[in-house]
Amino acid sequence: MSNLKEIKRKIKSVENTQKTTRAMKLVSTAKLKRAETAAKQSRVYADKINEVLSEIAYKINQYKVGGIESRFFDVIDNPEKVDIVFVTADKGLCGGFNVQTIKAVKRLMEEYKSKKVKVRLRGVGRKGIDFFKFQDIELKSEYVGVSSAPTYEKAQEIIAEAIEDFTNGATDKVILVHNGYKNMISQELKINDIVPVEEPAGFESESKSLMTLEPEEDETILDSLMKKYFEYNMYYALIDSLAAEHSARMQAMDNATNNASERVAMLTLAYNKARQEAITTELIEIISGVESMK
Repeated sequence: MSNLKEIKRKIKSVENTQKTTRAMKLVSTAKLKRAETAAKQSRVYADKINEVLSEIAYKINQYKVGGIESRFFDVIDNPEKVDIVFVTADKGLCGGFNVQTIKAVKRLMEEYKSKKVKVRLRGVGRKGIDFFKFQDIELKSEYVGVSSAPTYEKAQEIIAEAIEDFTNGATDKVILVHNGYKNMISQELKINDIVPVEEPAGFESESKSLMTLEPEEDETILDSLMKKYFEYNMYYALIDSLAAEHSARMQAMDNATNNASERVAMLTLAYNKARQEAITTELIEIISGVESMK
């Protein structure tokens, strides 16, 4: 009987866990719909502003037009210092979502350190920050509570420090790493070189572009455009990461719920077998007792 009680207790415990995971899945599904809409809308603007900056970089670097010289477009082949800004979640229970970002950051660190390049980390999200702190790796800046509720103002604050250091020559490159939203069942790791701005490989805009660069006027416009480019890329990374986090948690909770169902079925089978064995034992004892009285 003690074995039956223990199995019954386990079944009840797994069923309670299953209720929790099912509820968490429903919550993540509802949050995902909102985050997915925001991410898709923001992606259009982010892609367009990146396209414009890539074209400007192409014209400046390839044709030296407009008489514009800017550190933002001056690609250094052998940088001495690199800033990596990464975005992770503040919470867990989302499968390998945070692990993928952390592994990507570690790979970049190892790659640059092998080239004798100094790497500085700027972290967004408790999970990534806690991991690197546990590894005794110093972070240049830390932001907790932002990735779960991103705002444009916070994005401005985060990226402003990195860009200021780049402008002052404290770093030669700024890289943004986050796990982005691909669809409801998968995420896509994104590693973007924010600055200096480079034209994509094979980029050709001369034949299709009407863009022209004028030295005096365009540098003022360019400064404003660059500021928007930095801020919006950071903001989009936060929104994109949040949508990916919800999709990863929804999937993780769905898997947990299914696993709980399988576990309940296994325990129920074990309970029924144990109960049948107990009944059989009792019947044998009764029959044996009757036989002994004859």
